[in-house]
Amino acid sequence: MAKFAKGKHALAISDRSGLAFPWREMVTEWNGQFVHYSEFERKQPQLEPRPFVADPQGLEKARPQVAPLPTPDLLPENPITTNDVFIDGDRTAVYVVTQPNSGILVNDVVRLMSIKSNLSSSTTALQISIQALELSTTLQSSITSTDTSLAVVDNLGFYRDGGYVVIEKINSTTGFFENEVIQYTAYDSSTKVLSGLVRGTNAPFRGVSPVNTTASSHDAGAKIFGARLVDSLNETTQSQAGQPSTITIANSYNLKENDEGTFFIDTYGPGGGLNCLAGPVNNNFTSTNL
Repeated sequence: MAKFAKGKHALAISDRSGLAFPWREMVTEWNGQFVHYSEFERKQPQLEPRPFVADPQGLEKARPQVAPLPTPDLLPENPITTNDVFIDGDRTAVYVVTQPNSGILVNDVVRLMSIKSNLSSSTTALQISIQALELSTTLQSSITSTDTSLAVVDNLGFYRDGGYVVIEKINSTTGFFENEVIQYTAYDSSTKVLSGLVRGTNAPFRGVSPVNTTASSHDAGAKIFGARLVDSLNETTQSQAGQPSTITIANSYNLKENDEGTFFIDTYGPGGGLNCLAGPVNNNFTSTNL
């Protein structure tokens, strides 16, 4: 078979314009027309539209998103001091917890955790212990899932008119925490009994109450942790460029130490140490796991 000439010096007539161009600069379009490369046009995509495909189906094993449980926040160094404020006209002791921009609200229930040091008095040798700050004690005797009272080993600052505690429980098979939050309506310091229990509940934190826990039985010696009510916020006003010209920032909040009318004789703190935590009454883990 004879070879074709290379067309080094040849000219070709464009099928589009009818002009002569060097043969070696010619190209063939999708429709077979022989044109100069400067005239080349690609095939219009609309001539071969892609077939319409329905939207893909949902993923397998789809399930609704579950709101995450609130977790403890890391506090600045030595974040706790004491103060006395007036609640309903009564001078009342509070713990002042420094936590800028915490999002904590009045009537939240906050638990102090992982406290590293006692609070020392500013004028005497008296101290507030880590145990008292964390409201940490144990069950005096076993309880069932329906009992409406429980006794604790240590006489701590539980509210006489009611509050919240959490009992730590670990499933021996799975190793998962199965803590129970309990609301009590009264505390007798002489017998160390919390009574009027509402079992398997939860407490508000940042204005939202997490899903309720499950009432269950607990053995004597189980760990119990109390929590405190946020009575008020300590706010400051700062100027800023633009509008609004000022903003209000909550630098700390006051946790009611005990019932109205109970106050500190002295001032304690600042103290607590480094890497203290503040969080919801049930955080699903303890400071020993940090």
